[in-house]
Amino acid sequence: MSTVDTRAPFFPNSRTAKNQANKARAARALQRNSLDRMQEIESRTAKDAKVSIPETIKDFSRIKKAVDATEANTNQDKIAMLKAKIQAGTYEPDYDAIADKMLSSEF
Repeated sequence: MSTVDTRAPFFPNSRTAKNQANKARAARALQRNSLDRMQEIESRTAKDAKVSIPETIKDFSRIKKAVDATEANTNQDKIAMLKAKIQAGTYEPDYDAIADKMLSSEF
C-alpha cells in the first residue's frame, strides 16, 4: 500500500483536504485585526522598530522652541531716531567706530 494520497482535495477524508482545513483554521486564527495577529506583528518588529534621537537634536528642538517664543528684536525705534537726526542735520557719525569696523573686516 502506498503512502502517497492520490485523491483530489475535494474528497472530505483525504489528507490534502485535512491539510487545507488546518491551514484555513490557522489563517482564521491570525486574521488581520485579531489580538493574536497584533501580538505576532509586535514581537517580530519590536527589535527593528526602535528609534533613538540624539541629545543634540533634542537640545536644538528646545532652543528653537525658546527662540520661537521670544519676541522679534526690531530696531524700528533706533532707525526712526537716526532718520530724524539725518533730516534735521544733527547726525554726526562716529568716525573712529567706522574705521575700526573697516579695519576689522579687512584683517
